[in-house]
Amino acid sequence: MQAAMEREGYIAEPAIATAVHLARTMRKPLLVEGDAGVGKTEIGKVLARILDTELIRLQCYEGIDVNTALYEWNYQRQLLRLRIAGTEDRDPAQTEQMIFSRDCLLERPLLRAITRREGPPLLLIDEVDRADDGFEAFLLEILSDFQVTIPELGPIAATHVPYVVLTSNRTREIGDALRRRCFYLYVEHPSPEKEIRIIRARVPEAMDGLAREIAAVMQALRGRRLQKAPGVAETLDWTRALMSLQLDSLDADTVSETLGCVLKDHHDVQDLTAHDIESMLAGARSASGADG
Repeated sequence: MQAAMEREGYIAEPAIATAVHLARTMRKPLLVEGDAGVGKTEIGKVLARILDTELIRLQCYEGIDVNTALYEWNYQRQLLRLRIAGTEDRDPAQTEQMIFSRDCLLERPLLRAITRREGPPLLLIDEVDRADDGFEAFLLEILSDFQVTIPELGPIAATHVPYVVLTSNRTREIGDALRRRCFYLYVEHPSPEKEIRIIRARVPEAMDGLAREIAAVMQALRGRRLQKAPGVAETLDWTRALMSLQLDSLDADTVSETLGCVLKDHHDVQDLTAHDIESMLAGARSASGADG
């Protein structure tokens, strides 16, 4: 699994690869927690590619409800059928059956994951911590039985039990019941060595020295008290930006001018002085020289 994930561009230490492997083979949901930008969502995407199956993503947010996540009725189609039925002599039961049929149902991510017939999909439930307790309880019911009941149609059970990955940024605590239902994995920000490997894997055109300097600066930034610590996504964005500027090493002016790739909070940018940048670059060059 570790090798398969690396082939897909995801550098995974043994703990991550083991958790993904167990979740896949034992068919249990995998709950992945960690700070924003550490690669939690990417685990689900990579696993879908490894399994060669459809990725079905449910993005959670404050106020998400069952209808948004499960199903809605196609009211326009229902209204059209109702008008057609009004021109014909139909039994009321037949009319109801025609209006509330499966082809009038708009499948949202959870129902799509349950009804997919081509094989088990990968259901990615992203940022589950943004949803409220009621929606979390509903998710727990879905993940326990992989069956839903639609009043007009009755129960619908999963054709193939999907693989499931849930992610959380820990903006609120996930309930114990949902945690017990899942395998648990906490993803840390990468070590300097891992970050260099990630840069090499995802931006192979980056020079080795530049990759080492970028990783060292990112490590130094995360060591500061920031409102929003930069994640791996910011590391890769910054590397690609530097590549587009045709740079093979860092200097103070370039770092200052490209901070928008890395820091996403006005106060974090303001608090970073020219002296701080010079100090980080000196440490990066020292680390790069020592590694080299």
